[in-house]
Amino acid sequence: MAGFSSAVSNTTFFSVTSKSHQSSSRPCTYFFAVPTISFPLLSSRTRCRPLTPTLITASLKENLGLVTKTWGDFTSLNYWVVRDYYRLVEYVNSFESRIQKLSDEQLTAKTAEFRRRLGKGETLANIEAEAFAVVREAAKRKLGMRHFDVQIIGGAVLNDGSIAEMKTGEGKTLVSTLAAYLNALTGEGVHVVTVNDYLAQRDAEWMGRVHRFLGLSVGLIQRGMKAKERRSNYRCDITYTNNSELGFDYLRDNLAGSSGQLVMRWPKPFHFAIVDEVDSVLIDEGRNPLLISGEATTDAARYPVAAKVAELLMRGLHYNIELKDNSVELTEEGIALAEMALETKDLWDENDPWARFVMNALKAKEFYRQDVQYIVKNGKALIINEVMNKFS
Repeated sequence: MAGFSSAVSNTTFFSVTSKSHQSSSRPCTYFFAVPTISFPLLSSRTRCRPLTPTLITASLKENLGLVTKTWGDFTSLNYWVVRDYYRLVEYVNSFESRIQKLSDEQLTAKTAEFRRRLGKGETLANIEAEAFAVVREAAKRKLGMRHFDVQIIGGAVLNDGSIAEMKTGEGKTLVSTLAAYLNALTGEGVHVVTVNDYLAQRDAEWMGRVHRFLGLSVGLIQRGMKAKERRSNYRCDITYTNNSELGFDYLRDNLAGSSGQLVMRWPKPFHFAIVDEVDSVLIDEGRNPLLISGEATTDAARYPVAAKVAELLMRGLHYNIELKDNSVELTEEGIALAEMALETKDLWDENDPWARFVMNALKAKEFYRQDVQYIVKNGKALIINEVMNKFS
């Protein structure tokens, strides 16, 4: 198109300093370019020729589209999040040549150094890049595998508490070592949760080589382990287990009669967890409740009393229900009536707790039907697994 110029002529640069994504406090400066658009200009050779409206319109649309696309990129949250992850990758890579020169002993000593820095007030965000570089070098020496840049991003995504979707063969098991190591530096324990005992044992032995090389303790929870062994493994820096064992151990601890029977870390059993195949664990298997029974306690007499109170309460007036998650919420009127019926001043009184009994009685009243969700056999109520029942 002789005689017309529709190129971007000038570019103005802006600098913005901000805090990065969710869990990081890394200050970061973003540079982005805003193009200054030159509208079509006439050359000296065609200055006397009449302008064609079609050509002017087409050129304006082209430039307007460029501005819209550029501005859309800059205003997209995803754009800035991805930019920050790539900035982290560059930061991790900047440590690589320095970390490679360390001896095995010096590399292992980085763990103690990181913990000292955390003890002096630094955060995980402050040491994230260097810690990732240390794990990358340890994996290279012990497993013969070096984390790719995209795997560094995967580790950062996990550290931020988000879901990293990776296809089979893209190295998700190796990715987990980054977030697991970083969060284990706090000394509060990390769980790596898989779907079965085989994967838990495989990963504990395989990826555990990296963690043990860096001076961390690695535990494994499997079926058949005695309480003493479970207690010891739960207190390791990183514990590998399958989701069912983790859930049942939590339930068993809640039925424990003394502190000596507890196996998990209390009072804070859960600090940070990485869940493998999260869609299967939290969605597919999450639909099936984990049920555990224990011996009758002195609280057993409260259940029939709470059931009678539940019959007094009316839905919509004394309580409301949420069908989506089978939950119940008492209203002010419901709380007052329940407290009057039970002759207590506070349903949530620690010395005389009635709240959980009343709430469970209301759930049983609203959500459980005999021969649908449960059956009565030999005088005992047995829960029916609806999913298994559907396909049997």
